[in-house]
Amino acid sequence: MTKEKFGITREGREVYQYRLVNRHGMEVCILTYGGIISSLVVPDRKGTREDVVLGYDTLDGYLGDRAYMGAIIGRCANRIAGGRFMLEGVEYTVTSNAGRNHLHGGARGFDKVLWEVDERASDDGTSLVLRYRSRDGEEGYPGNLAVRVAYSLTEENDLFIEYAAAADRTTIINLTQHSYFNLAGAGRGDILGHELFIDADKFTPIREDLIPTGEIRAVSGTPMDFRKPCAIGKRMGSGDEQLALAGGYDLNWVLNPGKWEMHLAAIAHEKTSGRFMGVFTSEPGLQFYTGNFLDGTAVGKGSVAYARHAGFCLETQHFPDSANHAGFPPVTLERGRTFQSTTVFRFTVR
Repeated sequence: MTKEKFGITREGREVYQYRLVNRHGMEVCILTYGGIISSLVVPDRKGTREDVVLGYDTLDGYLGDRAYMGAIIGRCANRIAGGRFMLEGVEYTVTSNAGRNHLHGGARGFDKVLWEVDERASDDGTSLVLRYRSRDGEEGYPGNLAVRVAYSLTEENDLFIEYAAAADRTTIINLTQHSYFNLAGAGRGDILGHELFIDADKFTPIREDLIPTGEIRAVSGTPMDFRKPCAIGKRMGSGDEQLALAGGYDLNWVLNPGKWEMHLAAIAHEKTSGRFMGVFTSEPGLQFYTGNFLDGTAVGKGSVAYARHAGFCLETQHFPDSANHAGFPPVTLERGRTFQSTTVFRFTVR
């Protein structure tokens, strides 16, 4: 593992980039700002190495970013309706930063803070352990929350992301990772030709403001059916109401339960490079997002402007707005208990 200075925040604090490398030419770079995956280099079927995540060449790009490029998301990922939720009989108000709704932890979520590096936990060079203490009242959330995120790169080309958190008061939590993938290479066109499989029989439909209605609907007969691999863009222009509301895919899939704690959630494939990316998780949901709000104003790596659908996200999670839906998996973290979650991105070529 190597460490290099990446820049200085507007408050004058230094940001570092850590690089993990394995013997097969795969490497991942992680910033202490936002816990961001700034680079993920993966060989193709010919051995050609390409960075497959969208991002920026400088810290200034990330400081001005509004798309959550590559970041850890928390304290509660996705949307909370009206920026309000009830917990133990008390109504809490969190920052409304997406119209009247709360999105991805608020105005200054975990994507915009500096994380401490636990050097003692990463001596073998294969893992980077980040820690952050979210204070009581931060963005409106109750309780002091101690968060730990470990990134590990294996010799099997697996990128493990392990989350853990504990609070001194009952609170809510829903952590995820918000990398935008393009398996052809970052900035190499759109992702509409990628093939995608999602192991889910159901999804949670949304209303106009992208908040779930509370219904859990079967994917059968809809463009949300990815139980057989299908090109991402094949049904995007179908006129489906759910796709029209989001301007593409931006929905939560209810993952089919597996035999083990970790189960296969999705597989993405890009034919030209031969790259496959499998997603395994202990989480019950998966947000599939096709970069619908990218509009060409974000100038990324190599001075490439990221247009609509330049990347896709596969965000493992509890369901959006779970705090306000009794029928959704609960996001409550009680005092004295530990939140734990694991996601693995597995890369192969054929």
